[in-house]
Amino acid sequence: MARTTALLATAALAGAALAGCSSSGGKGSEDKAEETGGGKANTARMTIAMVTHSGQGDTFWDIVKNGAEVAAGKDNVKLLYTNDDKADGQAQLVEQAVNQKVDGIIVTLAKPDAMKAAVEKAVAAGIPVMTINSGSQFSKEFGALAHFGQEESVAGEAVGEQLNEDGRKKAICLIHEQGNVSLEERCAGVKKTFKGEVENVQVEGTNRPGVEAAVEAKLTAAKDTDAIVALNADIASAAAKAKEGAGSEAEIATFDLNSDVVARLASDEVAFAVDQQPYLQGYLAVDGLWLHKQNLNVIGGGRPVLTGPAIVTGDDAEALKKFTDRATR
Repeated sequence: MARTTALLATAALAGAALAGCSSSGGKGSEDKAEETGGGKANTARMTIAMVTHSGQGDTFWDIVKNGAEVAAGKDNVKLLYTNDDKADGQAQLVEQAVNQKVDGIIVTLAKPDAMKAAVEKAVAAGIPVMTINSGSQFSKEFGALAHFGQEESVAGEAVGEQLNEDGRKKAICLIHEQGNVSLEERCAGVKKTFKGEVENVQVEGTNRPGVEAAVEAKLTAAKDTDAIVALNADIASAAAKAKEGAGSEAEIATFDLNSDVVARLASDEVAFAVDQQPYLQGYLAVDGLWLHKQNLNVIGGGRPVLTGPAIVTGDDAEALKKFTDRATR
């Protein structure tokens, strides 16, 4: 896996304006478009609902939303962003969007069994659906036009291979959301390629002190653990604190970036990170729906559009810092 901060050369796509429960909406997204030098599309106003399985207080989803906002600000789109960490709640939000007769829906499939009926209801109502981030293998089956994200098992395999290269022998993989198929696929990918021992450890991702305590206890009890795999940037920060408390020498690897992780990469507190470019997931999904509305374009040819993985290290930290500081990487 090449150590590079970008995986794709993406097509120039047009995007739209934002409103909704978890966003500032309307003018704010138009201002973001102006900041990046984009103008507003001279097309009829669209309304797109984006419903994710997580988001509140999570820097990863802030980046996804920022990408969607910039695309929305260009494409004259009203974006309704909501999220619910409970699968039934997320499905209900999708059904509400269907009842509102929106022009398009963007949704994550972290818990696909719970989302299947809601997505199929949207498709049956003639509302085009894009999926992002999780559940790529279910996207086409449920009737979505395209999926934007990374192949989670492949990303996990890349982590396992990098741990081998670093000479690690015993790893823990921190699953911070029970039942999330993408997180399970990441750890399974690590196990597939890592030549050492991997143990999955369940932590409560919404409870930062609880994560720190659980990881510190694990490192204290299993002192031969020499690698910690965090599955998002916030958990990586908690793992770094736990490592310090346990007096452990374990290497920390993580999925996803934020400004804290980039700083820790620069100081060698985090060895490497897997970047799936969440900004692109929000941006391209909005643009994809706009293109389908305007020109019946479909991106991906029935296959997932990959936004990752890319392995990044401290060598990339300086170049990435200005982008993570503005929450676009």
